[in-house]
Amino acid sequence: MKRKKEGTFQTIQKLRSMLTRRDKIILLVLFFATIVYSFVETLSISIIMPFISFASNPSLIAKNSISYEIYTFFAFKDTFEFMIAFSAVLIVFYVVRAIYSVVYTYMQNRFAYRKFHFFAYRLFSKAVEINYDTFVKRRLDKIRANITHEALQASMCIQSLLQMFGEFFTISILYVLLLITSWKMTLALTIIMGLQVFLVMNTLGRKIRKMGSVRSKMDAKFNEIISKTFGNFKIIKLKGNQQQVFKEFENASIERTNAEILTQTILPTPRFILESIGFSILIGCVAYILIMYKNVDAVLPIISMYALALYRILPAVSRILQTYNLMGYYISSVSLVYEDLLYHTDYEDNEPCEFKEKIELKGITFGYDEQKPILKDFNLVIHKGDKIAFCGESGAGKSTLVDLIIGIYKPQKGVICVDDEELNNHNLRSWRKKIGYIPQTIYLFDGSVAENVAFGSKMDEKRVIEACKKANIYEFLQEHSGIYTRVGEGGILLSGGQKQRIGIARAIYDNPEILVLDEATSALDSATEERIMEEIYDVAQNKTLLVIAHRLNTIERCERKIEIRKQ
Repeated sequence: MKRKKEGTFQTIQKLRSMLTRRDKIILLVLFFATIVYSFVETLSISIIMPFISFASNPSLIAKNSISYEIYTFFAFKDTFEFMIAFSAVLIVFYVVRAIYSVVYTYMQNRFAYRKFHFFAYRLFSKAVEINYDTFVKRRLDKIRANITHEALQASMCIQSLLQMFGEFFTISILYVLLLITSWKMTLALTIIMGLQVFLVMNTLGRKIRKMGSVRSKMDAKFNEIISKTFGNFKIIKLKGNQQQVFKEFENASIERTNAEILTQTILPTPRFILESIGFSILIGCVAYILIMYKNVDAVLPIISMYALALYRILPAVSRILQTYNLMGYYISSVSLVYEDLLYHTDYEDNEPCEFKEKIELKGITFGYDEQKPILKDFNLVIHKGDKIAFCGESGAGKSTLVDLIIGIYKPQKGVICVDDEELNNHNLRSWRKKIGYIPQTIYLFDGSVAENVAFGSKMDEKRVIEACKKANIYEFLQEHSGIYTRVGEGGILLSGGQKQRIGIARAIYDNPEILVLDEATSALDSATEERIMEEIYDVAQNKTLLVIAHRLNTIERCERKIEIRKQ
């Protein structure tokens, strides 16, 4: 679906809704700090002019009402003593200004990067909390890109807003000073500069927003290419199609790079334009006065004031335009983060769910497409300690049925009861903790055996060793680095049987009441499968065992065999 184009105002509204009450209070404090910063910056520029004037012509101290009041109040002996004191005050002022600037910058960055942490954490939590059927339909690379990259860009958008506000306030103060100095000249400059700003914002701003959208798409594409390439590394080696992979990556990289080149070229362009035109106008004014009046002394203070003000205003206007354009670049990131944060997830709690007697499925109907149910009005009773095999042709719904039983999916019609207590969002987490699951494909991350076995639970070396012994993998580990043997990405350093045994150890690590095998040995040879199934049956002696399998020898020791037929 094509995303509707949004402007800066809509982006600010979304950012506002993404902030907590505490964030808004901190932002308010930062805004006040920005106002102080703007005053300090303005004072740091305007105070230099009288200092230079007094240093070059000390008689001006007595002529200026403010300096004369200070001179008499502190009873300075002479102008030399006054200038020494003035110099000392200026040095202290600039030291304080530097300290304040560092603290202010730190607070700005702290707020922005804390928001990155907040956005990334919320996005990660949302992704983990969504329903499994929703999760499998979403693109993992897009979720990953939103958490790791787009969240950072959205937080930078907040920082850009603060910077814009600070620069705008500084300009406003200096602008008032210029109006007091010469309102006619200031008005003329305003009209000329205003037209430039308007043209820059309209022409360059649209291009920047477009490049931001390209950048977001290509970042997601990068993640997708990297994941599928390294996830199918052996296949790529066998097919020898590296060039095709290189070409795909190169195309995405070139598009992303070109967008970045254009953006980074456009961003400073307003500064070059504004500074060239602004100072050209100022020089033109000086030339005009020289031609008309043949004497610049009369208007030298005014020209000096404008030169100093423009020296600060023009870079500030440039930074506002650059920040505005950056916000346009970040608009797509804000939208992506905003949409993911608003994504609805079902509330699930951890209320107790006891399993002492039976699991009962009553009138269960479920389908990935509600118009085409895989299971319809299905009923089943599983007693505690049962060893049940689910058989049937591929696509009949065996795995789906077991996923409903263990609480991964939720029935569209009917109920699942445990000891006559209905499974619902209040007790679902408690129920899932009773399950030990061994899937067909064991995913092992690049860490130690211990880390993979205890994954998702607190590490306990004794329990890891016990689980590995029950899964008959401990002797093999003793030949290497024990439970801290490295498995490699995806378990590439282990054989299929060893990976499967680690999968068993992981499933029994938390001593579950129900053990589920979802075609867990289908990829193994018959001899290895037979040994592993013997181990599983031994481990599951006092547990409820649910097995999904095609081979009859896998399920021959099951007490009940339930055949699932396609609807």
